[in-house]
Amino acid sequence: MPNIASVLKAEIVRLARKEVRSEVDSIRKALAAARAESAALKRRVSELERSVRQSARAAPARPPSPPAVEEADGADKFRFRASGMASNRKRLGLSAADFGLLVGASGQSVYAWEQGKARPRGKNLAAIAALRGVGKREVVERLAALKSGEQS
Repeated sequence: MPNIASVLKAEIVRLARKEVRSEVDSIRKALAAARAESAALKRRVSELERSVRQSARAAPARPPSPPAVEEADGADKFRFRASGMASNRKRLGLSAADFGLLVGASGQSVYAWEQGKARPRGKNLAAIAALRGVGKREVVERLAALKSGEQS
């Protein structure tokens, strides 16, 4: 007569193997699907790289870009970003009209520059660049001097 403990142990081992086998089978299927998908993606990437190389060979060489037109004022030395100018104006706490007065333009021009609808010309661009490193106190002094000069 077999020992009940050994029979119970054998049954537990059998059931555990059965459970593990079902879990491993599902993982194997998922792994096989992932490998197949990975292989398909690798093939797709190599096809795309090949087509890019072919189109690069077939595309005609681009003609050289025309040289940039330089303004007489030397405005090509200054970079201009509408958002940068707007943030500088807000940092200084100026209205568009006051900022325009400092750079020699109207408030409407300042709004157009900030919206990207227009681009400042050479002398205005140089004045905008000059205001980049200036503090609030100095701006207030310059503005007061300009306003007092207008009223006299």
